[in-house]
Amino acid sequence: MTAPSTFGLSSEARNLHWLLSNLVEEVPGIQSVAVVSSDGLLLLSSDPGRNAEAKEAVEAKRSGPRGSAADLATIVSGIGSLTIGAAKLMDSGPVKHTMVAMEEGSLFVMSISDGSLLGVHGSADCDMSVVAYHMALFVGRAGHVLTPELRSELRKSLEDATTGSAR
Repeated sequence: MTAPSTFGLSSEARNLHWLLSNLVEEVPGIQSVAVVSSDGLLLLSSDPGRNAEAKEAVEAKRSGPRGSAADLATIVSGIGSLTIGAAKLMDSGPVKHTMVAMEEGSLFVMSISDGSLLGVHGSADCDMSVVAYHMALFVGRAGHVLTPELRSELRKSLEDATTGSAR
């Protein structure tokens, strides 16, 4: 995984980066991960190409920005919004998680305690129960530290990384 530099970040932010890296590296079949704030902004993401060969294969499959962290964040935010609305209409309580199974992949969305969402794009052959289990572990470990201050720090870190890479 190509992670943005964690130099200068708080210990909580570094811990979240570590948890995300661990999720991607330890769970087979995960292609990309995004943590999205309750207002739809990307807070934390993974690089789908963990090594040069995987990155080339991913790049060959997509054209333009498709598959980027921003795209995953948009999809996760939209699905989260739709399922929250559905739960309200059905008077069924808060949404815990959503899974979309596709012919060539899967999408998992799980609520984090503050209204933020964890989204995972998995390959067609990923073990859905293993992915869901590890997502629940991530949410359990990350949910209590995702304060407004930390969300702001993570957003700024992503903006700085994007601005720096655009130069």
